Amino acid sequence: MSVQRFSLLASAMLFFLSACSTQPPVSEAPPVQTDAKPVVEQPATTEIPPHPALQLASFADLPGWKEDRLVEAWPAFLASCQALRSAEWREPCAVAREVDGGDEAAIRLFFESFFEPHKAFNPDGSDQGLVTGYYEPMLRGARKRGGPFQTPLYAEPPDLLTIDVGSLYPELRNLRLRGRLVGTKVVPYLSRAEMMQSDALRGHELLWVDDPIEAFFLQVQGSGRVYLVDTKETVRLAYANQNGHPYRSIGRYLVEKGELTLDQASAQGIKAWYLANPNRRDELLNVNPSYVFFREEKLADPIPGPKGALGVPLTSERSIAVDPRVIPLGAPVFLATTRPNTNQPLRRLVLAQDTGGAIRGAVRADFFWGFGKQAGELAGRMKQRGVMWVLLPKDRSTSGTVQ
Repeated sequence: MSVQRFSLLASAMLFFLSACSTQPPVSEAPPVQTDAKPVVEQPATTEIPPHPALQLASFADLPGWKEDRLVEAWPAFLASCQALRSAEWREPCAVAREVDGGDEAAIRLFFESFFEPHKAFNPDGSDQGLVTGYYEPMLRGARKRGGPFQTPLYAEPPDLLTIDVGSLYPELRNLRLRGRLVGTKVVPYLSRAEMMQSDALRGHELLWVDDPIEAFFLQVQGSGRVYLVDTKETVRLAYANQNGHPYRSIGRYLVEKGELTLDQASAQGIKAWYLANPNRRDELLNVNPSYVFFREEKLADPIPGPKGALGVPLTSERSIAVDPRVIPLGAPVFLATTRPNTNQPLRRLVLAQDTGGAIRGAVRADFFWGFGKQAGELAGRMKQRGVMWVLLPKDRSTSGTVQ
């Protein structure tokens, strides 16, 4: 296919395919809502421009900056440096390699010398947003279908087209579209319901697991581990691709239907509803038309987390998913929020190393809790308010505002 024809196809697809980040949705909690009121035409003189997304601040503005144990964030920052190639990161990353990673004072001095914090704002000028959590789950499965292992996890199908629109239109960076060819036309790829009601994915099964709702939440998290009972091995399933349909929260659906209250719509509450309503399970899962495909990876070392959108392993409680249209992937971010279902402060330096379909806006983060059951309990209950400051290299910003 020529570049010209590919460009025309990409333009056409902009009208009916949804934008997808390099990672799948990573939180079942309801995302921050934007203003959905009808637009009313007004004279130009009365229009209020959106507030700048990032605005220059100072380290004195960061609550808990002096108390945070930066040594715990340092390995995650060095991991970001492995992936950052642009000129503004060259000097700070080169200097970072010479810093003693065990010296708290030296690390703090490094950040204060080479970076400036920029506070994140919503378009209406407010500075608080939603902070959810995600983790790496463990499932039970097998390489062959049989017994309780009846739910497949699929590899990326060969007919799924992924169009990187940003390579054709720089103003649309971070925008990828998915579709498939039918004859000579590009059409949207199949939705979750369409795939589950057909044999479209037959032959592309990676593994079989014993729990459909856990398989669904594996897709929400974006990656996970599976213990294979037939081969006695544990493998990691990493995100491979997504079908291009927009993510829709099944928790929000249950709230809108009056099945759960907002407080009950945690991952734990959704799973409990699912088990109590066996006749409505397909109805619930098919609310979300988005579908995630995986690839299998060897789990040589169980300590590092899965790779995020930046391409580096995530660090437990020091990595977050962000909207890369606003916050640069790889950047340090100081996050001021609270622990799940409490008012206990959670204030620390984290690294923007992942993205997600439900992560939209400047003041929006998904906090990576790590691997296992305890991490899952925390992630499933985390729907907190938070404030964020993005640390950018000093020579990058001179105007005090970053677009």
